[in-house]
Amino acid sequence: MAKIITLGEIMLRLSAPDKQRFVQAKHFDVVYGGGEANVATSLALFGHESYYVSKVPDNAIGQSAINHLRQFGVHTDHMVKGAGRMGIYYLENGVSMRPSQVIYDRENSAISQPDINDFDFDAIFKDALWFHWSGITPALSDKASAIILMACKVAKDHGVTISVDLNYRKKLWTTKQAQSVMQPLMEYVDVCIGNEEDAKNILGYAHKSSDVTKGKLASEEYETTLKQMIKDYNFKFAVTTLRESLSATHNKWRAIMHDGQKSYHSNTYDITPIVDRIGGGDSFAAGLIYGLISKKSNEEALNFATAASALKHTIPGDQNLVSLNEVETLLAGDASGRVQR
Repeated sequence: MAKIITLGEIMLRLSAPDKQRFVQAKHFDVVYGGGEANVATSLALFGHESYYVSKVPDNAIGQSAINHLRQFGVHTDHMVKGAGRMGIYYLENGVSMRPSQVIYDRENSAISQPDINDFDFDAIFKDALWFHWSGITPALSDKASAIILMACKVAKDHGVTISVDLNYRKKLWTTKQAQSVMQPLMEYVDVCIGNEEDAKNILGYAHKSSDVTKGKLASEEYETTLKQMIKDYNFKFAVTTLRESLSATHNKWRAIMHDGQKSYHSNTYDITPIVDRIGGGDSFAAGLIYGLISKKSNEEALNFATAASALKHTIPGDQNLVSLNEVETLLAGDASGRVQR
């Protein structure tokens, strides 16, 4: 069992029920989620000592978010309470050719206003093996960006492996802002995860032959980019997920990883109907972390991550509430969905 740290913003998610449009909804389904919190939950369910670091408002809603994580075995010892509010996002799930929509309401959230003394990173990273964060967190504010930089520096001092999910969000910042903040942070990163938009908007790598909206994904182009990322930033692993969006409820899902010497291609999953694709990338990141720690080969690690994230698409909510056994069953080739008795 490894001690794994994630740091980010947990949000209140309000979803229009039954694939309704926002203008139709008379009530919203309530869950909690957020990139790094989703990763922490998956890793706890996979049996690791998973710690989530964040700041939430000092009220009943903040405590509810903490309780949500605790029920899945996530350690919340390093979550602090303070001024600010709970970030909220609204989700309208798409169907067929109608895409999903996300509306953010997270300005002045508690984690966007951290104090430099909120977190004792030496204590947090003591005996830790891995630290994971995403590009969403530094996009929240200059203070949040400074906290990520501090965490990365202390993690490196403790010999901790660091992974990042680039996770570019155009509703949070511009490509210019993202590149100016994120690219200097890459010197601390060992494992870089992203998709074609992330590679372009954050690291500046374009894919001329690929068009995800038309289902065109040129694998050789992605391999070239991953090799260049390792050369430019000295990553140990560069990884991209490949999503062919045939519709909002029908995707093909696979991934490619490069370790500086060799490229690895995962199994491909044809996912239809999609129940909820939010958190798909987070479940992949968690699966990859688990795989790189626990599996015997890089190929096994990548396939575990892809299978775990394929299963996430079948589960409502942000988080991938699956067991190791369920992932291993899919990996073994059983995608029948037969009733388990």
